Amino acid sequence: MNTTMSYHVPVLLNESVDALAIKPDGVYVDATFGGGGHSREILSRLGQGGRLFAFDQDSEVPAGEIDDPRFTFVGENFRYLSRYLRFYRVEAVDGILADLGVSSHQFDTAGRGFSIRYDGPLDMRMNPSGGLTAAQVVNEYEAEELADLFYRYGELRQGRALARQILKRRPIATTGELMAALEGFAAPGRENKFFAQVFQALRIAVNDELGALEDFLTQSGEVLREGGRLSVISYHSLEDRLVKNFIRSGRFSGEVEKDFYGNPLRPLQPVERKAIVPSEREMAENSRARSARLRVGEKVAGQHDKNGKR
Repeated sequence: MNTTMSYHVPVLLNESVDALAIKPDGVYVDATFGGGGHSREILSRLGQGGRLFAFDQDSEVPAGEIDDPRFTFVGENFRYLSRYLRFYRVEAVDGILADLGVSSHQFDTAGRGFSIRYDGPLDMRMNPSGGLTAAQVVNEYEAEELADLFYRYGELRQGRALARQILKRRPIATTGELMAALEGFAAPGRENKFFAQVFQALRIAVNDELGALEDFLTQSGEVLREGGRLSVISYHSLEDRLVKNFIRSGRFSGEVEKDFYGNPLRPLQPVERKAIVPSEREMAENSRARSARLRVGEKVAGQHDKNGKR
């Protein structure tokens, strides 16, 4: 198995890249490089005049393995999409792909603290070089802050009880210690689901994932040229709701704003009415594909955002 596949098995690989309707001489963005599987597939469909920009804030991704003059790697969070495209003098792009969530490598590396399967430090940073850690959240947040993040980001109704228990057991240094502290809250037979929600809530808080996603989506609508496509794979309802609402209405609330003449003020329109999901075969071969949802939007002629941009 090559490094790319061992680092991360791309989900909905062909479907997400097919959705971009790639032009050989086009300019594209892989907003979540990961192991580079999507980037390699995009490059395989580009001609000599095409360009690909890939973003990833994780310093451990194997970006150096791609040696191609058409490829530029940007070691930053995709929430800075517009800033770095301007830096490289790119005014508009033909397609943007994002595979949200945690990579196989991040899940499988105990020291990153993302997985409920391994005991490791409470880290959970997508960018391991700095910033807030899960240990700081668990050990320094007030009870109300903890309760709120478990409810909002983990969709756990017992947020207040979880927060009180954490305060009783602090300091908590590892993922194993956190799970031991909260094991009594998991319903029998649903332990993995419960702890996945706890870890999701902490990870979203540590990395400001939803805030970054909103920034990214807003900028995607601005930098796509007419006819350009946005292809986004999400893995939980909080992400998927933001993507769905933005593509459908241009607003994260889902409400469609219209101009004086009744025309929708949105940068994109959906290419498919429903989300694209993995095949039964892919889900059987890759368990992490089971929750994946692919949504695709297109910037079409005559569509405007609320700022009047086309």
